[in-house]
Formats: sequence, C-alpha cells, structure tokens
Amino acid sequence: MKILAIDDEELSLEGLTDAIRKACPQADLHAFQSARDALRYASRDIPDIAFLDIEMRDMSGIETASELLKENPKMNILFATGYQEYMPDAFSLYASDYIMKPVTEQAVVRALSHLRYHAVPQPEQHSLQVQCFGSFEVFHAGKPLKFTRQKCKELFAYLIDRHGAVCSSDMIIGNLWPEDSATETRKSMVRTITAELAKTLRQADAEDVLIRMQGGISVDINRLDCDYYRFLNGDPLALHAFHGEYMTQYDFAEETRAALWQQLPSAD
Repeated sequence: MKILAIDDEELSLEGLTDAIRKACPQADLHAFQSARDALRYASRDIPDIAFLDIEMRDMSGIETASELLKENPKMNILFATGYQEYMPDAFSLYASDYIMKPVTEQAVVRALSHLRYHAVPQPEQHSLQVQCFGSFEVFHAGKPLKFTRQKCKELFAYLIDRHGAVCSSDMIIGNLWPEDSATETRKSMVRTITAELAKTLRQADAEDVLIRMQGGISVDINRLDCDYYRFLNGDPLALHAFHGEYMTQYDFAEETRAALWQQLPSAD
C-alpha cells in the first residue's frame, strides 16, 4: 500500500508521517513538503492513498488532489488540516475523510478503515494471495488456486495458521487426522500430500513459499500476501476486515480464531 503525505509545514508533516507510520507500519510511505514534488513522484509511481494539507504555499490541497485524481481516479484522498471551512470543497472531490489537526494515530486508523476505494497490495509483489478471514482460500493471478486434493489445501491452511513455525509429521497428523495416531501409513500420506502441495505451488511460481527441512515443513511468511498476517502486523484494513470468522472449514483454526478476537482494539 503506497501512501503520500503532503504538508508544507515541516513540523506538521513530521506529525502526520509519525501518525501514519504508527497506524500502518507496513505502508510504503513517501512524504513531501512541496505539492509539486509530490505530483512529479505520483506521475511515476501512483499511490493508493494521499494525505494532504489544504493551505499550502506552492499549490493548495484541493488543487493537488484534483491533479492526483487525474493520475488515478480511484486514489483515496484524505485531507489533514486545521481549516474546517474547506470541508465542502474537499468532499466535492469525493474525499475519503477530513481529519482535523493535530493528526493522531487513532484518526489515521479510523480513516484507513473507511476508505472509499479498497487499497490492495500490488499483484506483482506476491505470487499468492491468501484469504483466511471467512473460509480459507488461495488465489493466484486473481483466481482460486486448484489443489489436487482437499487434504493438500488443508495442509497449506494449517501451515499458514502456524505462522511460519516448523510442523512435524506428528503435528500435521494430529491436526489433519485428529482421530488417528501417527502410523507409518499416515506419515506416508503426509509425505504424499506435501509433494503434491509443492507441485501445486510450483505451478503457481510460488514453490519457495514452502520450506521443507529435516524434521518438518513450514511456510515463508514473507512470500505471501495474507489477511491474517497483515492483521498480526497491525494493518488497519485487515483489522477492519476481521468479523470473527477465520478458516471456518477447519477445526484446528479455532484457537487462532479466539486469539484474533482478543487482539481486536475493541477487546481492550
């Protein structure tokens, strides 16, 4: 998620960027004191979101927003200012929000949770997009990834749920076949579905997501775009997207589901 922060006052810009970084630490944030410099940057690398002051020396925030929207009509515009009288002009541009200074982390979180247009990671950043909230699903190039069998998909879901922890055959059997013991037959089945999972990921140019080692397997959490992982990183959009449903088709996910509830800001 690319974010622009524009304010011609140095201290105001520092306060704005500090609030944005606290609210959304994983964002690709670019700050400018000059609106014209920001526009030159945006023409090369279009942002998803722009936080703008309204009263600026080289170009007003309203004018700057109009130029930004020419580059990307679905850019989320958020005005951060001390002037309430410009609010009608701001919302005539379909701004996502109008934040009064001084800007706080809480105000930024609230604004990012109610964006007019959903800001999503660029597809080239990750081969796979993993949906854990609701039912578990994996997407490649915008389409559901086809697994050779349901146990392959369930294995991948379990590894995602473990958040990069190494999982042994015994652990996998205990969660995917909780009624069975870790017999050689079941261990052989784990090896089979692991190989099939690796093949499926290879076909999606994502085999490096799976880490296979002596003693177990895991996933590389840095190779995935996953709503669950973004939630854990404090992404306000992911926090807003969680409504209590997590990998609903799998019993092993119940413990994580309860833990996510406890991490919601409203749970404090």
